[in-house]
Amino acid sequence: MSTGVILAIAGGLLAIYAVGLYNRMRTTANKAHNAWSQVDVELKQRYDLVPNLVETVKGYATHEKQTFDAVTRARSLGIEAKSVPEQAAAEGMLTQALRQIFAVAEAYPQLRASENFTSLQQQLSRIESRIAFARQYYNDVVLRFNNLIQVFPNVLLAGMFGFSKRDYFEIDEDSRDPVTVDFQQDNF
Repeated sequence: MSTGVILAIAGGLLAIYAVGLYNRMRTTANKAHNAWSQVDVELKQRYDLVPNLVETVKGYATHEKQTFDAVTRARSLGIEAKSVPEQAAAEGMLTQALRQIFAVAEAYPQLRASENFTSLQQQLSRIESRIAFARQYYNDVVLRFNNLIQVFPNVLLAGMFGFSKRDYFEIDEDSRDPVTVDFQQDNF
C-alpha cells in the first residue's frame, strides 16, 4: 500500500470521526438547550404563582412590606435574567424571599387556615419539586456535554466547531441558610 493511500484512508477516518464527534456535540448541546427550556417553563409557572401568594399574605400581614418587596424584586430579577448564573442568583434570592413569606405566615393562624393560601402553598410545593427535577436533569446534561467537549482529543475540535463549556444551574450558598424572622414590635 502506498503512502498516499494510507494518508487518504487516515484522512477519511479522521473526517468520519470529526463528523461523528460534531453530531454528538450538537445533539448533546441541543439536549442541554431543551433541558434549560424545561427549567424555564417551571420557573415561569413559579413566577406566575408568586404574585398571588404575595397578595394573599398581604391580606393578613400588610405591615411586612420589606418581605413583599424582596419577593417582588427577586421575581423581577429572575424574569430578567439573561444567563444561567444570573438565573441561579435570582432563584437563590427568590427562594430566600419565599421562605421569608412562609415564615411570616407562621405568625398568622388565620392565613395558614385560608384555603387560598393552602392551595397556593401546595401549588408552589409541586412547582418547586418540578424545578428541582428539571434543574437536576439540566445539570446532568450539562455535565455530559462539558465532559464531551473537554476530553482529549475532543477538546481539539470542540473549539473549532464553536462549542464551549456550559454553566451549571447552581444556587448560591446563602440560599441554603435558614431564614431568620424578627417579629419585634418595631416591625409592626
